[in-house]
Amino acid sequence: MHSTDEKKEEFGRLLSIMDELRQKCPWDREQTIDSLRSNTIEEVYELADAINRKDMADIRKELGDLLLHIVFYAKIGSENGDFDIYDVCKSLIEKLIYRHPHVFGQVEVDSSNAVSQNWERLKLKEKGGNRSVLAGVPQALPALIKAHRIQDKARSMGFDWDERSDVWNKVSEEIEEARAEIETMNKDAMEAEFGDVLFSIINACRLYGIDPENALERTNRKFISRFNYLESKTIAQGKDLKQMPLAEMEEIWQEAKKIENQNQ
Repeated sequence: MHSTDEKKEEFGRLLSIMDELRQKCPWDREQTIDSLRSNTIEEVYELADAINRKDMADIRKELGDLLLHIVFYAKIGSENGDFDIYDVCKSLIEKLIYRHPHVFGQVEVDSSNAVSQNWERLKLKEKGGNRSVLAGVPQALPALIKAHRIQDKARSMGFDWDERSDVWNKVSEEIEEARAEIETMNKDAMEAEFGDVLFSIINACRLYGIDPENALERTNRKFISRFNYLESKTIAQGKDLKQMPLAEMEEIWQEAKKIENQNQ
């Protein structure tokens, strides 16, 4: 690993290169905070994909791409006289110190849950106590991730099940309510009830320490792998997948599962 001085030197080089790019590169010179936004979102998803694949080389690369965007935004901010990279680092440092009184102050905690609860209280205090706990959840988050964050923030304020196993009664209740609405075929009511089912399942994931986004993505990748096997096996046999009986599809699907288990 590199020394602190080496890290500072390399970060300084990055800032110098960014200065030069803004002066000499036509594309970089034209960029604004608004024009970079969609690219930044794409970079975050590419990082998330690399993390899912546990590809350390790709994670390093994607972190670099994301860091470029942070430096880029700070450079544009400095040109507009709004803020620069110093301000970005300084505000982050101040926030980290303020929200970790158990590290930089005299507060004592006995668990990560206590740390999380204290973090949310301090965030509210920063806003003068007038901001809702849930106001900190970005509206633009994908619904599944947003649900998890909403539940987590509510938990940090003590709004949670006494026993995590109690959540299964709620899951069962929501499923029954969804099934009742299916009988009416009222699409609006069905959508509302399916939403409640998903929300309760996400809550169960949280209570058992499972990230629902990771869990669902794991199943997505598993399904893709098995379906690709089904498709390729069908093509190899000279058959049309659309014309294949479901029982025959299931047989190949089980074969794909068996191969998958053997490779684990």
